Amino acid sequence: MEQKAVHLDRETFSCPICLDLLKDPVTIPCGHSYCKNCINDHWDTEVERRIYSCPQCRKSFTPRPELLKNTMLAALVEQLKKTELQDAPADLCCAGPEDVACDVCTGRKLRATKSCLQCLASYCEKHLQPHYQSATFKKHKLVEPSEKLQENICSRHDEVMKMFCRTDQQYICYLCSVEEHKGHDTVSAAAERQRELGESQRNIQQRIQDREEDVKLLQQEVEAINGSADKAAEHSQKTFTQMFHVMEKRRSDLKQQVRSQQETEVSRVKELQEKLEQEITELKRKDAELKKLSHTEDHNQFLHNYPSLSALSESTHSSSINIRPLKYFEDVTAAVSEVRDKLQDVLRDTWTNISLTVDVLPSLPEPKTRNDFLKYSCELTLHPNTANKRLFLSEGYRKATLLRLPLSFPDHPDRFNDCCQVLSRESLTGRCYWEVEWRETESSWTANGVAVAYKREYWERSYFGFNKKSWMLVRKTNNYEFHHNKVQTPSLGPESSRVGVYLDHSAGILSFYSVSDTMTLLHRVQTTFTQPLYAGLRFCGTVTDSAEFCELK
Repeated sequence: MEQKAVHLDRETFSCPICLDLLKDPVTIPCGHSYCKNCINDHWDTEVERRIYSCPQCRKSFTPRPELLKNTMLAALVEQLKKTELQDAPADLCCAGPEDVACDVCTGRKLRATKSCLQCLASYCEKHLQPHYQSATFKKHKLVEPSEKLQENICSRHDEVMKMFCRTDQQYICYLCSVEEHKGHDTVSAAAERQRELGESQRNIQQRIQDREEDVKLLQQEVEAINGSADKAAEHSQKTFTQMFHVMEKRRSDLKQQVRSQQETEVSRVKELQEKLEQEITELKRKDAELKKLSHTEDHNQFLHNYPSLSALSESTHSSSINIRPLKYFEDVTAAVSEVRDKLQDVLRDTWTNISLTVDVLPSLPEPKTRNDFLKYSCELTLHPNTANKRLFLSEGYRKATLLRLPLSFPDHPDRFNDCCQVLSRESLTGRCYWEVEWRETESSWTANGVAVAYKREYWERSYFGFNKKSWMLVRKTNNYEFHHNKVQTPSLGPESSRVGVYLDHSAGILSFYSVSDTMTLLHRVQTTFTQPLYAGLRFCGTVTDSAEFCELK
């Protein structure tokens, strides 16, 4: 009831604006009280209207009232603050639901500050004083407050269990040590505690030392990786710079040769051109003189001058003018283009190997159990643009069902038109694991398959397992068959409707498993993958056969 009264008083003396205890309380003409700063701030917002209102009763005042401190109200607020401060420590010392209560307190119990292992009781600060002041309690063992003190009492003899039986690995009292535990290896509980504590600390220290050594080894590995990467990057930079310099030298030499040959050819042509132009000029001059001479009527003068005009200098024969085809330097262009194409081929064919050698870290051990495989599980969906038109995709594109008649899918360059196949939407790199659940008739066990393949654009042929770019496990009636590059390899294993596929792209490992109560390896491939892979399904069985990428958890 006292707490409720203080709560009501606090509300009575709280400012209606800030909802806290009044500070510098003032009372306005309508009788309501506020903090001086709160009411001033409120009225500052009403300056433009020049009408000042009470936030509670809305009564208006003009002009702005003068605010005077309500001394009586201020004194009451101060008294309330003192009362709360005096009551606070008592409230804080009371035991809460999560505290250990004092066993001596009656009525409202206070929070215990210590527990005594001899008294098997917990004490608040007040009732603990005898343990500090009286010689009787000086040998008692005080510990942090605990509610489990009764666990230290022997249920058989109702004595404190101060002994530990190493033979039976349990705490006992002294009477137990001379009765049912007689002849056992017994020590004091304190000694056993010290031994266990020492052993735990030694184990922890040893583990700390081991982990610190591991950290040093990992740091050395980091430094080795960084050093090797820096050296490889620096060497690659120098090598590419040298390659650029070589190519730049070749480019410069070729340009100089082309320009030199250009200059030679142009000079030759211009020399012939000038010679022909001079010959044309001379012939035009003689032609003009002959025309003039043809008009003279003096035959003797004609005969005298004609021989000199009719005598022509040696003419430049057309055969000496070697007019080449218009493709003067096209051979050079073709040769440079051929070098470019060869360089691109080399980079394309060898760059993947260079990229694969970057993986300097040792490969992780291959998983053994299904739980190990599930650590690398991935969620896969089927890509509708690759699905044959007789495949119906459902369950969020995780399931494919073989139909009798084709669906009206739009044409797409990635679609399998000549066989009932489909690829996943997601590409596969790193470590991946997925499972395929088949639902099919017994006759279908001669054709349906689970595959892994490169993207469609890298294929020579569209059938899974009939090229170098795809790998497929085919489910047979009594066994399995692995197909790759037109080669079929028989594989024995238990019949199961679920097939698991494990891929370690960087290590070049591809494994197929029969999944039931246990996992049985059906076929394993060790190769080098040069492109991201995609999961595939092939149908050659009975209508309504279906396969689904399983949701793995």
